[in-house]
Amino acid sequence: MDSQMLTRISFSFRRTSIPSLSIYFFSFFCLFLLFLSLIKGTPTLQNIIFVSLLISVFFFVVKRLAFSVTSSGTREGESIRWFIGEEDRVSRKERCEKDWEREGVEFYSNGDCYEGEFYKGKCNGSGVYNFFVKGRYEGDWVDGKYDGYGIEIWAKGSRYRGQYKQGMRHGFGVYRFYSGDCYAGEWMNGQSHGIGIQACFDGSSYVGEFKAGVKHGFGCYKFRNGDRYSGEYFGNMIHGFGIYYFDNGHCYEGSWHEGRRQGLGVYTFRNGDTMSGDWNSGVLKITLPPSDHAIQHSVQAARKAAENARLLPNVEEQMNKVVMAANRAANAARVAAIKAVQNHKDDKFNNNDHTCLAPCLHTTTIPCL
Repeated sequence: MDSQMLTRISFSFRRTSIPSLSIYFFSFFCLFLLFLSLIKGTPTLQNIIFVSLLISVFFFVVKRLAFSVTSSGTREGESIRWFIGEEDRVSRKERCEKDWEREGVEFYSNGDCYEGEFYKGKCNGSGVYNFFVKGRYEGDWVDGKYDGYGIEIWAKGSRYRGQYKQGMRHGFGVYRFYSGDCYAGEWMNGQSHGIGIQACFDGSSYVGEFKAGVKHGFGCYKFRNGDRYSGEYFGNMIHGFGIYYFDNGHCYEGSWHEGRRQGLGVYTFRNGDTMSGDWNSGVLKITLPPSDHAIQHSVQAARKAAENARLLPNVEEQMNKVVMAANRAANAARVAAIKAVQNHKDDKFNNNDHTCLAPCLHTTTIPCL
């Protein structure tokens, strides 16, 4: 053992475990009887048996009385405290400090590895989680889960920078896919949800609202062939009221159903000619004049929806702030990982009672038209 550990071995009893006055009185009485039996002469067999019986009764009564005293009005765990080493150096503060953050390395049976800070046996603070052959996460942790700001990097080249909550992308963030597509905007429970900007590798783009990972609400879409649409979406499809601007100068204002002209609307050619009426699956079925009240109402609804889509809040400034915060969190995580590896090499972190909930691989797909 180390010399510091051999400086002192001590123990202390509870104050309540000391025998009471009644025990001392009974002990004195027994010893007095023993004295009287011995002064009468040479001890006989009868005296020896009598003294032995008294001694047995004495120890039995003392034991029962001591137990009854120590078991009443005391708290469990206070009977004996052992100190190996110098007692004044073992304080409650030092024991609590063992639960606070420090850097360490944790390996997992699936090949994953965590390098960073721990708190109460869980990944907490800043750290880097390396997925076996698949990628890594650098950033903030709370109770063994992604929480705060961070960066995910996958082996194929996909990358996410942004906010997390309870192990999932939540808040604002930018996801760049290995295919070249990109989504920047709001997230909820691991999916694009709220206002966002989607840019696809083929040149098409969408700025608008998302719900549960798909385009839903108001939005503006620029197609790869130059066409543009502003209006309502439902379930990732043009649905509701909106305006479609063709690259050749034509325009349709009116009602839509699952990506096709459906209902009342007006188609205007670039030379000013119009076709208006009731549409079905993109084909004009019933012709009505543009001045018809129902046609005018549908056109006004389409223009209002297009205006709402164009007036959606701009999230670019918020995104820039979040990306900067994510970069800072990733840098802090890498610093913590370096300290953790150094502690591991110096054999300063041998506690295996750590918990880090291995994150799931989230696959995010935002289809482009």
